[in-house]
Amino acid sequence: MATPLVARVATTRAERTLVVLSAYVKLTKPRIIELLLITTVPAMFLAASGVPGVGLILATLIGGTAAAGGANAINQYLDRDIDQLMHRTRHRPLPDHVIPPGHALVFGVALAVSAFVFLALTAGLLAAWLAETAVVFYVVVYTLWLKRRTTQNIVIGGAAGAVPVLIGWAAVTGRVGLPALGLFLIVFLWTPPHFWALALVYRDEYAAAGVPMLPVVVGVDRTVRQMWWYAVVLVLSTLGFVRVGRMGLFYAVAAAALGAWFLIGIRRLRRTPSRRAAMRVFRDSILYLTLLFAAVALDAVLGRGA
Repeated sequence: MATPLVARVATTRAERTLVVLSAYVKLTKPRIIELLLITTVPAMFLAASGVPGVGLILATLIGGTAAAGGANAINQYLDRDIDQLMHRTRHRPLPDHVIPPGHALVFGVALAVSAFVFLALTAGLLAAWLAETAVVFYVVVYTLWLKRRTTQNIVIGGAAGAVPVLIGWAAVTGRVGLPALGLFLIVFLWTPPHFWALALVYRDEYAAAGVPMLPVVVGVDRTVRQMWWYAVVLVLSTLGFVRVGRMGLFYAVAAAALGAWFLIGIRRLRRTPSRRAAMRVFRDSILYLTLLFAAVALDAVLGRGA
């Protein structure tokens, strides 16, 4: 058994405490949560046709962070066996023996339950139920059922990552409207090319861990082709959202320009596939989604064409 990280780097009680606290934060996967919040706030702006109350925004973000963090912690508990086989994940808190697995599970469940109670009290019961639905879907459908069984794991499982737009909309309006479903579709279609780009980079590691990510099963060329077609449909959906979301000229121009840029990047990857090019697409996809949803929020503030 590997020497626990706490024993390797911490010599005092204060240092050990800091390492453990940091490990609990890492269990929540903060970088993934940032992506979820990037889509939540613009959805709230659009639902409010402007700027919603600051208190409601903060409450929704806090509750959404707790729900996503809980789901991610439970995911790491369930995936601790394969995480130790991959270089990318072997230094997560559980493979590094910083936190006992049982503690991680309790922590994740506690966060998920707390998120439901908090959102129900501050953002509404529908927002709370949507958050818990995302947690269950991510843990049960994606992690337990799909991830180790099918190449479509991230396609279907990615729906969990699209739910925050519904949560944000519900927090403002108390329901789920058609524009919210349009935003859900955009995030849902964005997820496969985004994640498959990363899977291309770590293809060998997924293969060694026995996880049937698309590049492992069908190879690089077919994966990039599927990324391309998903991206094409994604861009078309963002343009169609002009009508569905009753967006203005600002969003329309931004969606067209960002879509062209994103497609050019994947086209470049198709011509010269490499790990470096795939990582560039992965990083660009994050910037693409961030800027696209920023355009949604700004369009709502500037005044949308009705």
